[in-house]
Amino acid sequence: MAPSVSSQFESKVDALTAFFTSETFVYIVKRLLQALLTLFLASILCFVIIQLAPGDYLDSLRENPKISPERIEQLRRQFGLDKPWWQQYFLWLGQVVTQGNFGTSFVYNRPVSSLLLERVPATLQLTIAALILTWAVAIPLGIIGAVNQNRWSDRVLQVVSYTGQGFPSFITALLLLILAQNTTPLFPVGDRTSINFDDMTVWGKLLDLGWHMILPTLALTITGFAGLQRITRGQLLDVLRQDYIQTARAKGLPENKVIYVHALRNAINPLITLLGFEFAGLLSGAFITEYFFNWPGLGRLILQAMQSQDLYLVMGSLMMGAVMLIVGNLLADLLLKAADPRIKLENLN
Repeated sequence: MAPSVSSQFESKVDALTAFFTSETFVYIVKRLLQALLTLFLASILCFVIIQLAPGDYLDSLRENPKISPERIEQLRRQFGLDKPWWQQYFLWLGQVVTQGNFGTSFVYNRPVSSLLLERVPATLQLTIAALILTWAVAIPLGIIGAVNQNRWSDRVLQVVSYTGQGFPSFITALLLLILAQNTTPLFPVGDRTSINFDDMTVWGKLLDLGWHMILPTLALTITGFAGLQRITRGQLLDVLRQDYIQTARAKGLPENKVIYVHALRNAINPLITLLGFEFAGLLSGAFITEYFFNWPGLGRLILQAMQSQDLYLVMGSLMMGAVMLIVGNLLADLLLKAADPRIKLENLN
């Protein structure tokens, strides 16, 4: 019994050792260390830009005759706005590093961390759904365009692609809002769930969440799929012209196998590389979409915080957005390695 327990323990130790010394683990650690430097520099830049804006949060309170100048001055000292900007920054950074505390929101009088935790899931829900739908639409359309190059179907898809790229996200959102207005109550607009959400069954809740996501997800997908469709078409056309594809066809392989096994497998790598950029683009588009559809996500929170000059809430929101972008790019690199084991992660920097 003892030797088997010992051998199992040794195998687990060997597996852990292999993981911690693997190229993937070393790459992740390296990227995370680079991310810390990136976040540090980004936080300085964001803080300086916020400070360049005229006035501060207390300006709106000064217009209220019911609030005395003494109370304004008390709040100014309480929020630390009486200190130079660089001192405010390092006090904030010290709290983040030592306590994980992003400060207290001036408007909500709540810790910024709790506000972010409430809003980030809604933004991720919308962004991930749009990302999945974008790829599910763009990749097949790109394949159809490449396989039917210069035929009527390819030309129609090119027109659709150019049209989609020419529509800014806010125009798409406005058109979908008009559609919702003219088809009410078919599509809900506003908030993430219905009023009676808590009284629904599990399946009812899932359907309700999906129902409210239809228009915001479509708004992000329409502006995101067009570019990806064109890139898919271009990459696949390049691969289909390669000699090994002609050789596979000459051997009598079925056309579907040539396209989906040999060609698409080699054309997909550049698309995976773009995944991080697609995620970044959808995040920036999500902020506009959330505003138009009254979606309770991170984008609306940032806009409201900027309008009221809620310093620490703006900083916390921007840092959370930066973290999400860094994680998205890291996942794209790891997926690229999984799709093609020949790729060395150290060459992806």
